[in-house]
Amino acid sequence: MVDLADIVRGEGAEYLRTHFVRSEQQKALYDIVRCRTEAMGSVTVPCDKCRTEYPLFRSCRNRSCPSCQSEARHKWLEARGEEILPVEYLQVVFNAPPGLKVLAQYHPEELYGIVIRAAGQAVIDVGRSVLEAQLGCQVHLQTWGQNMAYHLHAHCVVPCGGFAADGSRWVAFDADDLPRRALQRRFRALVCKGIREAMAQGRLRRLPKTVSVEKLLDRTRMREWRVYAKPPFGGPEKLYEYLSRYVYRVAITNDRIESYENHRVAFRCRDNRHGYEEKPRTLEGQEFVRRFVMHVPPRGFVRIRSYGFLANRNRERNIERARQLIGAARPPRGAEPFKPLRLCPACSGRDQRTVHFAPRPDVAPQLDLPLRPPPITPIAA
Repeated sequence: MVDLADIVRGEGAEYLRTHFVRSEQQKALYDIVRCRTEAMGSVTVPCDKCRTEYPLFRSCRNRSCPSCQSEARHKWLEARGEEILPVEYLQVVFNAPPGLKVLAQYHPEELYGIVIRAAGQAVIDVGRSVLEAQLGCQVHLQTWGQNMAYHLHAHCVVPCGGFAADGSRWVAFDADDLPRRALQRRFRALVCKGIREAMAQGRLRRLPKTVSVEKLLDRTRMREWRVYAKPPFGGPEKLYEYLSRYVYRVAITNDRIESYENHRVAFRCRDNRHGYEEKPRTLEGQEFVRRFVMHVPPRGFVRIRSYGFLANRNRERNIERARQLIGAARPPRGAEPFKPLRLCPACSGRDQRTVHFAPRPDVAPQLDLPLRPPPITPIAA
């Protein structure tokens, strides 16, 4: 069984030698290689069934590692389930135009922050002006598609309702009442405004002189800024379950990787043009690593943010108030909080996977090459 760590072991050294990587990208590759190996050390834990103590390799806990943080993902999903209101929900997806990719190459933290804030603010502004209600939303930033190519977009989870201006009543609306065109125009205006402000304040100083922000915005303004707004299939629970797969991971999960042979990686990806059918896709090993690395978020960047009455500061109080106005009491707690079950090899009832070991000492130092300067885009934007 092949996983991402096997691919990084085989391609990482050559990729770092020939490509520029940011420090957090280099750290992600280094952590993924060492995750759950002797290089991370081990800890002795008791089996939850027979209480036999057995050694367990430590995980790297890097948020880009597909093998880590399953427990954190389950707890996040449980917390979101506690906050679901007894109303219909909307999934609103804001797609940024491909022309903005050049900004992400040099200032990803600035561009991603602008896109997240613009998506959340667009929902709040349109709700206030069109529906006369204070809405709430949770925004999830993603930079990849199924084939791991660059696709900057933001998923918004939006309850179909909000508080009236004076907060005295709940204003409900149907899924079709939130105008997609208005969201599209407002999102575009806020993104363009945010980029101009960042440029004026000197926060885009790493951009090469060949890139003109004004010309870039003139081009992207003429493109269609696609916005999708529909109720999620299966309700908010299914939507949160889908988003939880990428809360603590990026780009691809290990179960989608089929094989890695002769420096070629085969993986499954969904073809949206043919009924969402999963089809095999093959990439050269270096291209696969390049696509994965460009989705590693900047250091300390928060990819999930909440706005409106779901903002973190007053979320719990506002949700309780919303339930009172809707006329629904707090739903009873369902199952017990998630607790990971740790079983020894004898009790797991499954064949153990082949244990992956850290790279040989003569190979590992290749992952510590000094960073190369960023490339200069030869074509003016």
